[in-house]
Amino acid sequence: MSDDPGRPGVSHASKRPLSERVDWNLLRTFQVIAQELSISRAAVRLHLSQPAVSQALKRLEEQLGVPLIERHGPRFVLTRAGMETLRIAGDVQGQFGQLDAAIEQSRGQVVGQIRLLSVSGIQYAPYDRFLADLHRDYPGIGLEIVVQSSDEILSALGQRTAAFGLAVNRRSYPGLQQQCLYSERYQFYCSDQHPLFGRIDLTLEDLRAQPLIVFTGDTLGGTLSPLAEFRDRERLSGKIVASSANTQEVLRLVLAGFGIGCLPVQLCEAELEAGRLWRLPPEGGVCSLDVNILWNAEQRLSQAEALFLQRLRDIALINDGCA
Repeated sequence: MSDDPGRPGVSHASKRPLSERVDWNLLRTFQVIAQELSISRAAVRLHLSQPAVSQALKRLEEQLGVPLIERHGPRFVLTRAGMETLRIAGDVQGQFGQLDAAIEQSRGQVVGQIRLLSVSGIQYAPYDRFLADLHRDYPGIGLEIVVQSSDEILSALGQRTAAFGLAVNRRSYPGLQQQCLYSERYQFYCSDQHPLFGRIDLTLEDLRAQPLIVFTGDTLGGTLSPLAEFRDRERLSGKIVASSANTQEVLRLVLAGFGIGCLPVQLCEAELEAGRLWRLPPEGGVCSLDVNILWNAEQRLSQAEALFLQRLRDIALINDGCA
């Protein structure tokens, strides 16, 4: 008999201890489902079919005897039992990571898989050198970089579904620590497809009615609020014709001539030199935003994760790329 009338297939678990009836592979699958909040995205990440992932979730719920997710149309949220299961799965994975590290340490090696959440469009040479040096010194460390918006990264870190990330953040969150990696200066640009291209007599007045391309987090009070504050202060009230959370996609839309957009200067240098972009007022740029290394101080790190985080923080201190 089901203990959840709305969730067929979720039945009372047996009286055997959880350690004897729960399959770690199912826990791992659930962990990815919870991190992605999507069966389809979890399937892609795990290189499995969607039915296989759905079946794994169903089997784990049957083994535990409780529902782990609640569906709301195409979206779902974790139940209280689901959140607790996710926390325990993270601890179990950490224990396996420590076992892995202990075995490899006896061989004089550091191994492990690292999952780094990152905003898109990072252009910082010391960061690239850090990755090259890490791979040279520790070839046993694997790296998965997941591109997300700053808001998504902050949410994942707060829920402890990720150990660390690179994101823009201007607030203080309980349990989260951060260190500036480098600063990005933002400037307005248009492309050679735009009527303002090539004009040297422009002022902010010329931009006020221009169609805009913005970041999805570029709102008053959001992680990119300085950009929204500048537009509001300078009365840049043109219609927003396109948006994306991905920096490369915002650049693509600007290059396609959809409108003007505010982008990191470092990202635009090559297109500017190639004559495909044109720098717009104001002369000194709009603002600078820090790309921060963020981590949850309460998250247990594997040896590989701890080493990765420490070396990345050292790079930030040595190069001091912050404004």
